[in-house]
Amino acid sequence: MGAGFLNIVVLMFISVCAVALFKRAHLPPILAYLFAGILAGPQILSVFAHPEQMHLLAEVGIVFLLFSLGLEFSLPKLLAMRSLVFGVGLGQMLITTAVFTSVPYFLGLSLSASIIVGGTLALSSTAIVIKQATEMGILNNRRTQLAISILLFQDLAVVPFLIAIPLLAQTGEVSIGLALGEALLKGVFVIAFLMSVGKWVLPWVFREIARTRTDELFVLTTILIALLAGGLTYYFGLSMALGAFLAGMMLGESQYKYQLEADIRPFRDILMGLFFVTVGMQLDLSVLWSNLFEIVFGVFALMLVKVVLVRLASMLVKTDPIDGWSAGVKLCQIGEFSFVIAALATTHGVLSTQQSSLIISMGVISMALTPWLMSNSVLIAKRIVKSDLALTDEETSLRHDSLTNHVIICGFGRVGQSVARMLKMEGIKFVAIDMDPVRVQESRNAGEPVVFGDASQKDILISTAIEKATLVLVAFDQVDKAKQVITQARTISSTDVMVRTKRDYQLESLYSAGANQVVPELQEGSLMLVSQVLHYAGVPMSRILKRVRAERKGRYDHMHGFYPGETTEISYGTEDKLEFIHAVVLSEGAAFVGKPLKDIDFARMRVKVKGLRRDGNEVKEPNENAILQAHDVLVIAGKPRRVERAERKLLEGN
Repeated sequence: MGAGFLNIVVLMFISVCAVALFKRAHLPPILAYLFAGILAGPQILSVFAHPEQMHLLAEVGIVFLLFSLGLEFSLPKLLAMRSLVFGVGLGQMLITTAVFTSVPYFLGLSLSASIIVGGTLALSSTAIVIKQATEMGILNNRRTQLAISILLFQDLAVVPFLIAIPLLAQTGEVSIGLALGEALLKGVFVIAFLMSVGKWVLPWVFREIARTRTDELFVLTTILIALLAGGLTYYFGLSMALGAFLAGMMLGESQYKYQLEADIRPFRDILMGLFFVTVGMQLDLSVLWSNLFEIVFGVFALMLVKVVLVRLASMLVKTDPIDGWSAGVKLCQIGEFSFVIAALATTHGVLSTQQSSLIISMGVISMALTPWLMSNSVLIAKRIVKSDLALTDEETSLRHDSLTNHVIICGFGRVGQSVARMLKMEGIKFVAIDMDPVRVQESRNAGEPVVFGDASQKDILISTAIEKATLVLVAFDQVDKAKQVITQARTISSTDVMVRTKRDYQLESLYSAGANQVVPELQEGSLMLVSQVLHYAGVPMSRILKRVRAERKGRYDHMHGFYPGETTEISYGTEDKLEFIHAVVLSEGAAFVGKPLKDIDFARMRVKVKGLRRDGNEVKEPNENAILQAHDVLVIAGKPRRVERAERKLLEGN
């Protein structure tokens, strides 16, 4: 137990250092995880002598990844993409498998081994492409959607291979057809079952959980549903990832989509990192070293051929040439399921250990090149097509195409809704975030742009296109939560943040947290009342507006503090927040009679001088050099204890 724990700590330490170093060199984290895996693998540090033992846990990372992808691809969206999935996807899989099967067959490999090699080389990496596309913010543009359509079909195509491998080892051709037919029936049943559960049961489950307002329960249920769906498909002999994808797809239309995505992301990213570490561990350095030339040549030949074949497949649905080439560049690596197929084929004796090690070596190298290829896919495609068009904004996310110069309202309660109505009257776009499931449901039914989620979570703010917004308004009165929203907003963009609060107790702390404007309701209400009073008293409107502006600029300086009375309640929670105004009468024996005001050092005591009365007349803005006299009345303001301390000092000198 102790040794196992130490190994995990060592692996985490290597991963953290690798990610930090690669980030410093502006390289993607995926490469850092692969590198950490190679270091920790049985060849170098041998932290884990049997990396295959970690493979199931790492596969859970792919389950979460596909669940997140399912949330992006709701059923209507997938049906709209069916020509891409079953047209380009099927075309690519058939053409590529046929080409890569023929090469080893002509080189003398058996037909069964050649088919497995062809299948493994035809697959691309769902994990890398989707993770990289998400980080780059291009998941929803048409080029990436073309690539994802092909990946979705590839994930479906893995299933027949996993079923066929044990049967190929027995070389019973009749049983292959029967087994594939049986798998197809199972697949249809499982998909129909999951889709009906997703449509009728899951929304009700999440509605009930959202009502409990328990964050932990929401997160746990999300993880449980992703794993249950994956486990169900796995039980029926299909891919775990397929079940998770279907569960995510069913929830993709629900109002909880963004919150589910935000909740599952930390688990997904950690387990995906672990998956890439296990991939790195599988690299056999001795095979790599002894066949370095063949592997490097094989990788470049493979990637080149795959780019061309994906382009050929994309021509089946007459896609734009740049989109076709760009999708090819994105998908020219070997996929993570190739490792699963290669490992299974080796176990059943269809492939030799040497052959599967060659495939894994080629896979790791091609995966390592993918992040760079994805970043430059459009540029490469335009070079091939010889298009000198400037890069368009196509490579940016289309998720919030319509949202620019909008206002984000965090909290859609009484205040949030009032602001939204006024914005609507002025034709200003807005999007609201709220955690009340009933309110979200009601508002969405009425056509209001409301997202269910916790506004203090980064992913939720990103989903509302915060980088394009003109203002983030925190409309709920929870100061700690408001500070979290400000912090997250500041890490994503420089958009202005306005915070509404009931009273001005936390004014300074909200400003220091990064708020651009804090609006205390009580002071603003008083200010509106004062404006009305001054207007009725005959003060010109221009002077009233000037006075209001000055008050806001001075952070409601003249509105702080009040004279306490018999009914003033001082509780434990408010004693350090209330500001009192207190009049101190200097008797003839007072310690500071005959001394200047500056000697008292009110600033150190954090007390302000509000005024000085002498012989019944007010001395406006008393000078710090003003000498105090007997019978003067000094008006001071501050927190109750500080006012008491200042009075004691004035009268007694201590």
